[in-house]
Amino acid sequence: QVQLVESGGGLVQAGGSLRLSCADSGPTFSSYAMGWFRQAPGKEREFVTAMDWSGSTTYYRDSLKGRFTISRDNAKNTGYLQMNSLKPEDTAVYYCAAGLRTSNRGTDYSYWGQGTQVTVSS
Repeated sequence: QVQLVESGGGLVQAGGSLRLSCADSGPTFSSYAMGWFRQAPGKEREFVTAMDWSGSTTYYRDSLKGRFTISRDNAKNTGYLQMNSLKPEDTAVYYCAAGLRTSNRGTDYSYWGQGTQVTVSS
C-alpha cells in the first residue's frame, strides 16, 4: 500500500526557492513512477513533472523547465520537487502521486498525497 505525505510547502517571496518532499510510508515506493501536480484556486489541476521508478526518465511541463527539478531517493522512499525562481503564478496546492506509468495525466496515478500549499508573494 502506498501512502504519500507531502511536506515543505510554505510562503516564499518571488525569486525564492522551496523543496517539496513526498514520503511514502510503505515499502513499495521504488516500484512506482512519481508525478507532481498542482492546483491553483479556481483552476484545474495541472501537470508539473514526472519521473519513472528508476529516475532515468523525466518529463516536465514546458513552462517550468529550467526552474523545477524532480528527483527521488528510493532508499528513503522519498521524492522531491526543487522549485527555484518562484513566481506568484506558481502559487497552488502541490500534490505528489504514484502510479505504474510515467505520465502527465492525473488519471494514470493511483495514489495521491494530501497536498501542500505553496504561496509565492510578489
